[in-house]
Amino acid sequence: MNVRRWLWVACWCAGVAGVAAQQPFRVMCYNVENLFDCRDDSLKADEEFMPGGERRWTRFRYWRKLNAVAKVVAAVAEERLPDMIGLCEVENDSVLFDLVARSSLRTLGYRGVMTHSPDVRGMDVALLYQPGSFRLLESREWVIPSEREGFRPTRNLLYVKGQVLSGDTLHVVVCHWPSRLGKTLVARRHRQLAARTLRRLVDSVESAVPFPRVLVMGDFNAGREERVLSEAFPSGYCVPERRKDRARKVHGTYRYQGIWETIDHVWVSPALMDVRNRFHTLHGNCRIVAFPFMYEPDKTYGGIRPFRTYQGTFYRGGYSDHFPLLLDFEWRFPEE
Repeated sequence: MNVRRWLWVACWCAGVAGVAAQQPFRVMCYNVENLFDCRDDSLKADEEFMPGGERRWTRFRYWRKLNAVAKVVAAVAEERLPDMIGLCEVENDSVLFDLVARSSLRTLGYRGVMTHSPDVRGMDVALLYQPGSFRLLESREWVIPSEREGFRPTRNLLYVKGQVLSGDTLHVVVCHWPSRLGKTLVARRHRQLAARTLRRLVDSVESAVPFPRVLVMGDFNAGREERVLSEAFPSGYCVPERRKDRARKVHGTYRYQGIWETIDHVWVSPALMDVRNRFHTLHGNCRIVAFPFMYEPDKTYGGIRPFRTYQGTFYRGGYSDHFPLLLDFEWRFPEE
């Protein structure tokens, strides 16, 4: 099925969303792998993503990448259009504008907000949302004080507050924690700093609002079993669960040297797991998305792997080195 067909289906889904009021509220989380434009930012180390750079990043490749992201969203929308999409590795506002207003995604009506971080390479996080199902009330950044603590600058946390159709207020955080490259002690301490910063943000929401509905998603560069996650989330529910797609042999969101890992996560506060509330989710409502066009055979280690844009500096023309996550919420409207 080509991109135009995907988008026709997605538009149809968007059109019927208002009629099917009992359908779930769908959240998607996706590390899109180096979504850079082709322009040089003198304040960032983005030279490799230039036509004359190491990766030979051209406008053709850039627009192909934008439409690849759109195709993944549209494929998800065959079932249900995501109401909210957290994105990691987006370079700047111009890229976000091209994605929502100029790529194949433009027909779906998304709006977006993003961070403006001091990250050396210029990578940021963003949130796309459907204004018909999520009314934006506030968005701001939380800075991880990396430089003050002696670390390389990293991505800020994106905090967004809005209202869903049930009338409930949803507090959303999108994050992309520091890399664990080399799995060194320095890298671990940097992630611990990010975890403490995120904990302070969530605590600030909990101190201001009784039993808040908090959703945190992103690329944490840490597996569920790692202590750094429990430091950030001492209570609540971290998804997805330890389940495998045995039919496709997809055992995580990321694969490195033949080993599957789930380093992308969605965390929800206890209030969002309470089925007595109008707006809530359930155990098992989160899953990894891996359509056949998103993966390829792993000729080195066997099995399959995400069909990524680059393998090292070699251009592959794929989608991303991560698989996205989907989490569905359910809601009950008050009786009139």
